[in-house]
Amino acid sequence: MESKANINQKPEHPIERPSSHYEEDEIDLIALAKTLWEGRKTIIKTTIIFACLGLFVALTTPAQYTSNIVVKPILSESKSSLGSSLGGLAAMAGITLPGSTSSSELHPTLYPQIVESYSFQKALMQTKLHVEGLAEELTYEDYFLNHHKPSLLQNIKKYTIGLPRLIISSVLTKQTVSETQISGLIEMTKDEFRLMELLTEQVSIEINEDGGYVDISVRMPEGVAASQMVLNAQSILQEAIIAHKAHKAKEDLSFIEERFDEKKLEFDVAQQKLAIYRDANRNVNTAIALTEVERLESEYQLAFTVYSELAKQVETQKIQVKEDTPVFAVLKESLVPIETSNTPKLLIVIIAMILGVFTGLAYILSLDFVTNIKNKLRSK
Repeated sequence: MESKANINQKPEHPIERPSSHYEEDEIDLIALAKTLWEGRKTIIKTTIIFACLGLFVALTTPAQYTSNIVVKPILSESKSSLGSSLGGLAAMAGITLPGSTSSSELHPTLYPQIVESYSFQKALMQTKLHVEGLAEELTYEDYFLNHHKPSLLQNIKKYTIGLPRLIISSVLTKQTVSETQISGLIEMTKDEFRLMELLTEQVSIEINEDGGYVDISVRMPEGVAASQMVLNAQSILQEAIIAHKAHKAKEDLSFIEERFDEKKLEFDVAQQKLAIYRDANRNVNTAIALTEVERLESEYQLAFTVYSELAKQVETQKIQVKEDTPVFAVLKESLVPIETSNTPKLLIVIIAMILGVFTGLAYILSLDFVTNIKNKLRSK
């Protein structure tokens, strides 16, 4: 009977073990809460410090206005008419014309590369801006070099966090100037380098491949200036795309005009030879004279046919140049922004306070962790 009683009492032992674990966990939680409570002053101090920093950032951050425009490039697969109307005849006259297709569309995914290019940003620097408080409009370059004053926060950021970048950019600028003087490449001044860095931050372009539209946005200290900048950015981008697209058609036009001048000269020579021979052999009716007249008339007729066809083709290609000019359909026009695009000041302070709380908690827990390790090392 006693053995049966002992057997019945065995399952009681496993139940006691987890209860001890629960007690240990409860003790740990209580100890953790006690540690945090003892460090509450530190947490409050860090929260206040971070809140003050957040308030400072919120009050010293300059106002920024964002204006954007949404456009849809109208792409076209144009075909040149060079090979269709003149191919066989040109081959007879010894002319090799360009290919029959001139598909040279610039895909929208390459637009950001244009926006980052020197020529684009240099042209954008010449945008006329209406600045509040000034009677006349200024260029972007003149405004940011001679009139715009950075805020206190921007100066602090420039000479603290941005100091390494400032040093590197200064070194790179010196190298760029010295190299361009040797090879004759595009020479970029220090002011242009600074403005290009600023434009990179202010101008952004997003490509929506699914919708097939392009969103161009510009951030500026004033709303009117932001709208003026985004309109000019759209115009310069469109001009660059047009120049690229029309390049092939203009090359074809130049080629045809050169051939036209050559064949015009050949036509004039053939016409003059035929006229001179006819005048010299007006009363001669021999077979040799008639054969020579037929040969000269054949040369004249071929030269005239090629010359007249090329004259038509010159006009056709001029029309082709205009047809190959892409356009932008404006889906959303640019508006002068009324409200700033900055993060709300209250939100900045709240985020700073949350960071302060977590920083205080992390400091208290890390300090307690280090203290426990030191106690264990001493006990050994």
